Amino acid sequence: MTTTAPALNARVIALAHHAARTLAEGALDRHGVTFHQSVTLRAVTVAGGTVPHDELVAEIQDSLKTTEPLVQAVIEELLTAGLLAREDSLLSLTDTGRDLYETTAAATAGIAARLYAGIPAEDLAVAGRVLTLITDRANAELGTS
Repeated sequence: MTTTAPALNARVIALAHHAARTLAEGALDRHGVTFHQSVTLRAVTVAGGTVPHDELVAEIQDSLKTTEPLVQAVIEELLTAGLLAREDSLLSLTDTGRDLYETTAAATAGIAARLYAGIPAEDLAVAGRVLTLITDRANAELGTS
């Protein structure tokens, strides 16, 4: 019996997202980090280790499609845990935050490497273009970009 791959649709995207996120959250849980905290630590890391508070809130809201109060709560958790430090309106990674981010990023990168192993680069490029287009269109409808 031959089965054909399903066409790309919202369900296929959601199933892939949730399966991969569940694996990532398992790795994060082992280090005491939530998915939202990890995304926030990554954003600060990508910004060079220091970012204005308001910019970080806006970026995380847009990335996770979540509310400002939730993002503020995540930032407070990271501050309380000593993973971020605040000076005036700037938030910075602490050494502990940087070390934790690097550890969890390596763990989740290993998961991604296993999931993407053996998929031809051309297929990954097409999938990347299609998913980026879908994201852009959804953001346009949401009024975010």
